Amino acid sequence: MNALTMPLADGWTIARRNALKIRRSPDLLGSVIMLPIVLVLLFAYVFGSVIDVPGMSYREFLIPGIFVQAVISGAQITGYTLTLDLQKGIFDRFRSLPMAPSAVLTGQTFSDLLMNLASLVVMAAMGLIVGWRVHTSPLEAVLGFGLLLLFAYAFSWVTATVALSLRTPESFNNIATMVSLPLMFVSNAFLDSSRLPTPVRVVAEWNPVSTFTQAARELFGNTSPAMKTSDAWPLQHAVPVSLLWIAVMLLVFVPLATRLYKKAVSA
Repeated sequence: MNALTMPLADGWTIARRNALKIRRSPDLLGSVIMLPIVLVLLFAYVFGSVIDVPGMSYREFLIPGIFVQAVISGAQITGYTLTLDLQKGIFDRFRSLPMAPSAVLTGQTFSDLLMNLASLVVMAAMGLIVGWRVHTSPLEAVLGFGLLLLFAYAFSWVTATVALSLRTPESFNNIATMVSLPLMFVSNAFLDSSRLPTPVRVVAEWNPVSTFTQAARELFGNTSPAMKTSDAWPLQHAVPVSLLWIAVMLLVFVPLATRLYKKAVSA
Protein backbone atom coordinates (compact mmCIF):
# COMPACT_ATOMS: atom_id res chain seq x y z
CA MET A 1 0.00 0.00 0.00
CA ASN A 2 1.56 3.31 -1.09
CA ALA A 3 1.70 6.63 0.75
CA LEU A 4 -1.40 7.91 -1.05
CA THR A 5 -3.77 4.99 -0.52
CA MET A 6 -2.73 4.21 3.07
CA PRO A 7 -4.31 7.35 4.65
CA LEU A 8 -7.50 6.76 2.64
CA ALA A 9 -7.72 3.11 3.68
CA ASP A 10 -6.98 3.94 7.32
CA GLY A 11 -9.52 6.77 7.24
CA TRP A 12 -12.16 4.40 5.87
CA THR A 13 -11.38 1.92 8.66
CA ILE A 14 -11.84 4.64 11.29
CA ALA A 15 -15.08 5.75 9.60
CA ARG A 16 -16.43 2.19 9.78
CA ARG A 17 -15.40 1.98 13.43
CA ASN A 18 -17.24 5.22 14.23
CA ALA A 19 -20.32 4.10 12.29
CA LEU A 20 -20.45 0.91 14.36
CA LYS A 21 -20.03 2.94 17.54
CA ILE A 22 -22.96 5.18 16.61
CA ARG A 23 -25.09 2.13 15.79
CA ARG A 24 -24.37 0.79 19.27
CA SER A 25 -25.15 4.19 20.81
CA PRO A 26 -28.57 5.04 19.34
CA ASP A 27 -28.86 8.08 21.61
CA LEU A 28 -26.29 9.89 19.42
CA LEU A 29 -28.16 9.22 16.18
CA GLY A 30 -31.50 9.80 17.85
CA SER A 31 -30.51 13.25 19.05
CA VAL A 32 -29.47 14.26 15.54
CA ILE A 33 -32.68 13.02 13.92
CA MET A 34 -35.32 13.45 16.62
CA LEU A 35 -34.53 17.07 17.55
CA PRO A 36 -35.15 18.43 14.02
CA ILE A 37 -38.34 16.34 13.77
CA VAL A 38 -39.57 17.86 17.04
CA LEU A 39 -38.69 21.33 15.73
CA VAL A 40 -40.56 20.69 12.47
CA LEU A 41 -43.69 19.64 14.34
CA LEU A 42 -43.37 22.45 16.88
CA PHE A 43 -42.85 25.28 14.42
CA ALA A 44 -45.11 23.92 11.67
CA TYR A 45 -48.14 23.11 13.80
CA VAL A 46 -47.79 25.47 16.78
CA PHE A 47 -46.02 28.63 15.59
CA GLY A 48 -46.87 28.13 11.91
CA SER A 49 -50.46 29.12 12.56
CA VAL A 50 -49.45 32.57 13.82
CA ILE A 51 -46.35 33.29 11.68
CA ASP A 52 -47.18 34.70 8.26
CA VAL A 53 -44.74 34.53 5.33
CA PRO A 54 -45.82 36.66 2.35
CA GLY A 55 -46.48 34.69 -0.81
CA MET A 56 -45.84 31.19 0.53
CA SER A 57 -46.66 28.77 3.34
CA TYR A 58 -44.61 28.95 6.51
CA ARG A 59 -43.83 25.24 6.27
CA GLU A 60 -42.04 25.64 2.95
CA PHE A 61 -40.18 28.62 4.37
CA LEU A 62 -39.26 26.62 7.49
CA ILE A 63 -37.85 23.33 6.17
CA PRO A 64 -34.58 24.70 4.65
CA GLY A 65 -33.84 26.29 8.03
CA ILE A 66 -34.49 22.93 9.71
CA PHE A 67 -32.05 21.33 7.26
CA VAL A 68 -29.33 23.77 8.33
CA GLN A 69 -30.16 23.25 12.00
CA ALA A 70 -29.93 19.46 11.54
CA VAL A 71 -26.54 19.82 9.84
CA ILE A 72 -25.18 21.91 12.71
CA SER A 73 -26.45 19.42 15.28
CA GLY A 74 -25.02 16.49 13.33
CA ALA A 75 -21.62 18.11 12.90
CA GLN A 76 -21.35 18.54 16.66
CA ILE A 77 -21.21 14.75 16.99
CA THR A 78 -17.66 15.01 15.62
CA GLY A 79 -16.53 17.12 18.53
CA TYR A 80 -18.42 15.12 21.13
CA THR A 81 -17.07 11.73 20.04
CA LEU A 82 -13.53 13.11 19.77
CA THR A 83 -13.66 14.31 23.37
CA LEU A 84 -14.96 10.92 24.46
CA ASP A 85 -12.07 9.18 22.70
CA LEU A 86 -9.61 11.58 24.27
CA GLN A 87 -11.06 10.92 27.71
CA LYS A 88 -10.96 7.13 27.28
CA GLY A 89 -7.39 7.07 25.91
CA ILE A 90 -8.41 5.70 22.50
CA PHE A 91 -5.92 7.99 20.77
CA ASP A 92 -3.07 6.40 22.69
CA ARG A 93 -4.06 3.03 21.24
CA PHE A 94 -4.25 4.49 17.74
CA ARG A 95 -0.76 5.95 18.16
CA SER A 96 0.64 2.46 18.72
CA LEU A 97 -0.87 1.14 15.49
CA PRO A 98 0.77 1.30 12.01
CA MET A 99 -1.72 3.82 10.66
CA ALA A 100 -1.63 7.29 9.12
CA PRO A 101 -2.07 10.01 11.80
CA SER A 102 -4.53 11.88 9.56
CA ALA A 103 -6.86 8.86 9.42
CA VAL A 104 -8.49 9.57 12.80
CA LEU A 105 -9.84 12.99 11.85
CA THR A 106 -10.68 12.15 8.23
CA GLY A 107 -12.45 8.98 9.31
CA GLN A 108 -14.37 10.79 12.04
CA THR A 109 -15.54 13.61 9.78
CA PHE A 110 -16.48 11.20 6.98
CA SER A 111 -18.56 8.98 9.28
CA ASP A 112 -20.36 12.06 10.55
CA LEU A 113 -20.98 13.12 6.96
CA LEU A 114 -22.76 9.81 6.38
CA MET A 115 -24.81 10.39 9.53
CA ASN A 116 -25.76 13.87 8.29
CA LEU A 117 -26.82 12.32 4.99
CA ALA A 118 -29.15 9.97 6.86
CA SER A 119 -30.47 12.90 8.89
CA LEU A 120 -31.21 14.96 5.76
CA VAL A 121 -33.07 12.03 4.19
CA VAL A 122 -35.28 11.80 7.29
CA MET A 123 -35.77 15.57 7.31
CA ALA A 124 -36.74 15.64 3.63
CA ALA A 125 -39.29 12.87 4.17
CA MET A 126 -40.67 14.69 7.20
CA GLY A 127 -40.82 17.92 5.24
CA LEU A 128 -42.78 16.30 2.43
CA ILE A 129 -45.25 14.95 4.98
CA VAL A 130 -45.94 18.40 6.49
CA GLY A 131 -46.24 20.14 3.12
CA TRP A 132 -42.74 21.14 1.98
CA ARG A 133 -42.17 20.96 -1.77
CA VAL A 134 -39.24 21.53 -4.14
CA HIS A 135 -40.11 24.05 -6.88
CA THR A 136 -36.85 23.95 -8.85
CA SER A 137 -35.28 21.43 -11.21
CA PRO A 138 -33.97 18.06 -9.96
CA LEU A 139 -30.41 19.28 -10.61
CA GLU A 140 -30.91 22.35 -8.42
CA ALA A 141 -32.44 20.19 -5.69
CA VAL A 142 -29.43 17.86 -5.79
CA LEU A 143 -27.14 20.89 -5.61
CA GLY A 144 -29.11 22.09 -2.59
CA PHE A 145 -28.55 18.85 -0.71
CA GLY A 146 -24.93 18.77 -1.90
CA LEU A 147 -24.35 22.25 -0.50
CA LEU A 148 -25.81 21.20 2.86
CA LEU A 149 -23.54 18.14 2.99
CA LEU A 150 -20.48 20.22 2.13
CA PHE A 151 -21.42 22.58 4.94
CA ALA A 152 -21.83 19.59 7.27
CA TYR A 153 -18.36 18.29 6.38
CA ALA A 154 -16.67 21.67 6.75
CA PHE A 155 -18.43 22.43 10.04
CA SER A 156 -17.33 19.04 11.39
CA TRP A 157 -13.74 20.26 11.17
CA VAL A 158 -14.74 23.37 13.14
CA THR A 159 -16.24 21.27 15.92
CA ALA A 160 -13.21 18.93 15.82
CA THR A 161 -10.94 21.93 16.41
CA VAL A 162 -13.04 23.15 19.33
CA ALA A 163 -13.16 19.64 20.84
CA LEU A 164 -9.41 19.13 20.59
CA SER A 165 -8.92 22.49 22.29
CA LEU A 166 -11.30 21.73 25.19
CA ARG A 167 -10.72 17.94 25.49
CA THR A 168 -13.68 17.12 27.75
CA PRO A 169 -17.25 16.21 26.66
CA GLU A 170 -18.83 18.47 29.30
CA SER A 171 -16.87 21.56 28.22
CA PHE A 172 -17.53 20.87 24.56
CA ASN A 173 -21.28 20.43 25.07
CA ASN A 174 -21.49 23.68 27.03
CA ILE A 175 -19.59 25.68 24.43
CA ALA A 176 -21.42 24.06 21.51
CA THR A 177 -24.81 24.87 23.03
CA MET A 178 -23.87 28.48 23.83
CA VAL A 179 -22.64 29.04 20.27
CA SER A 180 -25.16 27.05 18.22
CA LEU A 181 -28.35 28.41 19.81
CA PRO A 182 -27.63 32.10 19.01
CA LEU A 183 -26.40 31.11 15.54
CA MET A 184 -29.68 29.35 14.80
CA PHE A 185 -32.20 31.70 16.39
CA VAL A 186 -30.58 35.04 15.46
CA SER A 187 -30.93 34.20 11.79
CA ASN A 188 -33.54 33.78 9.07
CA ALA A 189 -33.86 30.03 9.71
CA PHE A 190 -37.21 30.21 11.50
CA LEU A 191 -38.55 33.66 10.66
CA ASP A 192 -38.19 36.53 8.21
CA SER A 193 -35.14 38.45 9.45
CA SER A 194 -36.43 41.70 7.89
CA ARG A 195 -39.01 41.89 10.71
CA LEU A 196 -36.38 41.95 13.45
CA PRO A 197 -35.27 45.16 15.21
CA THR A 198 -32.48 46.87 13.26
CA PRO A 199 -29.45 45.85 15.40
CA VAL A 200 -30.62 42.22 15.58
CA ARG A 201 -31.58 42.24 11.89
CA VAL A 202 -28.07 43.30 10.84
CA VAL A 203 -26.54 40.50 12.90
CA ALA A 204 -29.01 38.00 11.45
CA GLU A 205 -28.35 39.08 7.87
CA TRP A 206 -24.57 38.60 8.24
CA ASN A 207 -24.93 35.38 10.21
CA PRO A 208 -23.52 32.50 8.08
CA VAL A 209 -26.51 30.36 9.11
CA SER A 210 -28.76 32.88 7.32
CA THR A 211 -26.56 32.63 4.22
CA PHE A 212 -26.75 28.83 4.09
CA THR A 213 -30.49 28.89 4.78
CA GLN A 214 -31.09 31.44 2.02
CA ALA A 215 -28.95 29.41 -0.39
CA ALA A 216 -30.98 26.28 0.40
CA ARG A 217 -34.25 28.17 -0.10
CA GLU A 218 -33.08 29.43 -3.48
CA LEU A 219 -31.91 26.01 -4.66
CA PHE A 220 -35.14 24.33 -3.49
CA GLY A 221 -37.35 27.16 -4.78
CA ASN A 222 -38.73 28.05 -1.35
CA THR A 223 -38.71 31.80 -1.94
CA SER A 224 -41.38 34.31 -2.89
CA PRO A 225 -41.28 37.64 -4.78
CA ALA A 226 -43.74 38.96 -2.19
CA MET A 227 -41.10 38.73 0.55
CA LYS A 228 -38.95 41.75 1.26
CA THR A 229 -35.51 41.27 -0.26
CA SER A 230 -32.59 41.96 2.05
CA ASP A 231 -29.89 44.33 0.81
CA ALA A 232 -27.20 42.47 2.78
CA TRP A 233 -24.47 41.26 0.43
CA PRO A 234 -24.32 37.65 1.77
CA LEU A 235 -28.04 37.15 1.23
CA GLN A 236 -27.94 38.75 -2.21
CA HIS A 237 -25.29 36.18 -3.26
CA ALA A 238 -26.20 33.34 -0.94
CA VAL A 239 -24.97 30.34 -2.98
CA PRO A 240 -21.46 31.65 -3.88
CA VAL A 241 -21.02 33.11 -0.38
CA SER A 242 -21.98 29.74 1.13
CA LEU A 243 -19.31 28.06 -1.01
CA LEU A 244 -16.85 30.71 0.14
CA TRP A 245 -17.70 29.99 3.79
CA ILE A 246 -17.12 26.26 3.18
CA ALA A 247 -13.72 26.92 1.57
CA VAL A 248 -12.66 29.22 4.43
CA MET A 249 -13.71 26.68 7.08
CA LEU A 250 -11.77 23.89 5.38
CA LEU A 251 -8.66 26.00 4.74
CA VAL A 252 -8.55 27.27 8.32
CA PHE A 253 -9.79 24.38 10.45
CA VAL A 254 -8.42 21.28 8.69
CA PRO A 255 -4.77 22.20 9.38
CA LEU A 256 -5.66 23.64 12.80
CA ALA A 257 -7.49 20.48 13.88
CA THR A 258 -4.67 18.32 12.54
CA ARG A 259 -2.11 20.31 14.52
CA LEU A 260 -4.17 20.06 17.71
CA TYR A 261 -4.61 16.32 17.19
CA LYS A 262 -0.86 15.79 16.83
CA LYS A 263 -0.35 17.83 19.99
CA ALA A 264 -2.99 15.79 21.84
CA VAL A 265 -1.50 12.40 20.94
CA SER A 266 2.06 13.50 21.69
CA ALA A 267 1.20 14.84 25.15
